Amino acid sequence: MDTANAERLKGTTTVGLIFDKGVILAADKRATMGYFIASKETEKVLPVADKIAMTIAGGSGDAQALVRLLRAELELYKYSRGAPLTVEGAANLLANVLQGNKYFPYIVQLIIGGYDSSPRLFDLDLVGGMISEKYTSTGSGSPVAYGLLDEFYKEGMGRDEAMRLAIKAVNAAMKRDTPTGDGVDLVCITKDGIKRYSREETAKIIG
Repeated sequence: MDTANAERLKGTTTVGLIFDKGVILAADKRATMGYFIASKETEKVLPVADKIAMTIAGGSGDAQALVRLLRAELELYKYSRGAPLTVEGAANLLANVLQGNKYFPYIVQLIIGGYDSSPRLFDLDLVGGMISEKYTSTGSGSPVAYGLLDEFYKEGMGRDEAMRLAIKAVNAAMKRDTPTGDGVDLVCITKDGIKRYSREETAKIIG
């Protein structure tokens, strides 16, 4: 891993929350190397299967390696078993990888969300700790994002309301956390699959 890659994504804000029919994942779009803004168009919400995606915070090289690994493992599982692995199974698989490397850890915080028989959301730390959540946030701006999530999240909320809350949480972090910025990457996962929203669509949602 080169030095530049090692420094990227040290600060960020990612958000995940469950709504009545799926999962919303959101993140800012800024990648940093120390105090330098390396990119303003980074995608930090990445699909790993037809109905599963993960957010990444931490070192970009580590995160990208884990995304590639998980995509390959989920594809192999689907072809060998004839059915996709559940969201919890995918989260467990990744947690085992992280735990197996705890002495030389991947420097990441991850959220895995998706839909199998119902929407599921998991928060993973760098040594494989895994928690099932209704809503969660990672990255340097997460304390700010949690302020809105704790106040306004409610179970059974609709998709539009959930998307607005996720966007507002990331936007709030952008106002207070320097490494967080340059717009919101927004993804919705339902039984029909994964939909990513453009900057223009995201702006319309927030009104």
